[in-house]
Amino acid sequence: MGSPKAWLDFGGEPLLARVVRTVGRACAPVIVVAAPGQDVPPLPPGVAIVRDPLEGRGPLQGIAAGLRALLDSPGGSEGVDAAFVSSTDAPFLEPALIARLAALRGDDHDIAVPNMGDHFHPLTAVYACTCLPHIEALLAADRLRPFFLFGRVRTVLCDNATLLADPDLAAADPALRSLENINTPDDYARALRSLGVGVGPGPDPDS
Repeated sequence: MGSPKAWLDFGGEPLLARVVRTVGRACAPVIVVAAPGQDVPPLPPGVAIVRDPLEGRGPLQGIAAGLRALLDSPGGSEGVDAAFVSSTDAPFLEPALIARLAALRGDDHDIAVPNMGDHFHPLTAVYACTCLPHIEALLAADRLRPFFLFGRVRTVLCDNATLLADPDLAAADPALRSLENINTPDDYARALRSLGVGVGPGPDPDS
C-alpha cells in the first residue's frame, strides 16, 4: 500500500477504527492485535490492544495472541467460547456475516471459515477458544499456515451458497463484499468510490 493500512482514511475515520466499530456491532469484547511497536490509530473506548510476542509469524500468531487475551480477560474463560477474527483491511465487513459464521459453527464445529474453491478466508472466520492449544502447537512446529489448523479441528467450510442461504446476510451483503480486502492503492480508491466516502483529514499516524 505504501502506507499503514490501519491508518487509511475513510471520511475522517481510520480504516481500523471502521472495522472495529463494525465488529463491535456483533461482538464483545473487541480486541485488536498489533505487531510489536506498531502505531495504532485512536479506537473506541473499551477496545483492548495486545501485541504479538513475535513479528512476522503470520496470521496464526495473531489469532493466538487474540484468543489468549480473550481468555485472560476478566470472566473471559467463562463467558466467551469463540471469537470472530477480522483483518484490518475489510471496509465492507457486515455484522450479518459475523452472525452467519457464528451460526454455522454452532456447537458442532470449532471453526467456521469462508472457502471459495481453493481460497480460504482465515481472517474472516470464527474460532472456538479451544483452538488455542492447537494453534500454539502449530506455531511451535513452525507450521504457520492456517490450513494446517483446519485439518486438526472440526472445521466447517462455508461457500457462497451456504453463506447466502441466510436471508439476513443475503439482504445485507448479496455480493459478499465482506470478504474483500484492500491490498493496493487502486483497491483503496475503488473502495472509497463504492462506499461513497471521501478522504478527510483523518488522524496523523506520525502525530
